[in-house]
Amino acid sequence: MSIIYILIPIAILLTALGIYLFFWAVKSEQFDDLEKQGMSILFDDKKVDDKKGSENKQEQAEQTKDYGKEDNQSQ
Repeated sequence: MSIIYILIPIAILLTALGIYLFFWAVKSEQFDDLEKQGMSILFDDKKVDDKKGSENKQEQAEQTKDYGKEDNQSQ
């Protein structure tokens, strides 16, 4: 029975800490933009401006065209 005198104050302290952290997170705008991190994976950070990058894009486009031809021939 004496353990309850320890557990109740600990539970109250943890509850108060949780409430404080929740209001701190709201105040510091932690919940303002929940979609940003989920959408950031869809966009590239690097921009390719050199010739090598454009050549790679052309090669990829040609490979894609060739791949489509192979599919049509097998049917």
